[in-house]
Amino acid sequence: MEVHKTLNDKIAVAVAAGRIAVIPTDTIYGIVGSALRPETVEKIYRLRKRNRTKPMIILIGELKQLSFFGIKIDLKTKKKLDRFWPGKTSIILPCRSPKFRYLHRGKHTLAFRLPALKSLSKFLLKTGPLVAPSANIEGMPPARNISEAKRYFGTKVDLYVDQGPRQGEPSALIDLSGKTIKVLRPGSMRTS
Repeated sequence: MEVHKTLNDKIAVAVAAGRIAVIPTDTIYGIVGSALRPETVEKIYRLRKRNRTKPMIILIGELKQLSFFGIKIDLKTKKKLDRFWPGKTSIILPCRSPKFRYLHRGKHTLAFRLPALKSLSKFLLKTGPLVAPSANIEGMPPARNISEAKRYFGTKVDLYVDQGPRQGEPSALIDLSGKTIKVLRPGSMRTS
């Protein structure tokens, strides 16, 4: 278990290769791993004792990363996304591919967030998309600092990035998978 102060290239390489980290996100501390590695995703489900039927939010560094999941954005959807991204809003989009069942858990939708925080965006461009649920055991309060995260996960997490206390709230959650926009969780939301 390593503790770092910044999101650096060493951590990006390790996470892209399948290691698990607790990092500060644009909202709160998250437990992150490569969304493109099913074994990493499953390990995070186990560590968090997360309900296996609930998909996790995926952080992306740029809109183009949606293509990794076979998601094509039409102009109408792009205009909707531009109202909320980049920002602290997670958006549910359709993902029909059976290849990503390990992520969508049979729901055929995935929630993505494109953070506005530049250091996090740069990190995501190096790691690729990351599953990023809050750093806690399901049903427990989110870790507000690394000490709390360590109480939850200890040495079961490979890397911790300690950037002091985080007092944010979880991201807003909006469903764009149907015909209308549905706000499922208000959270931290930017609209323009």
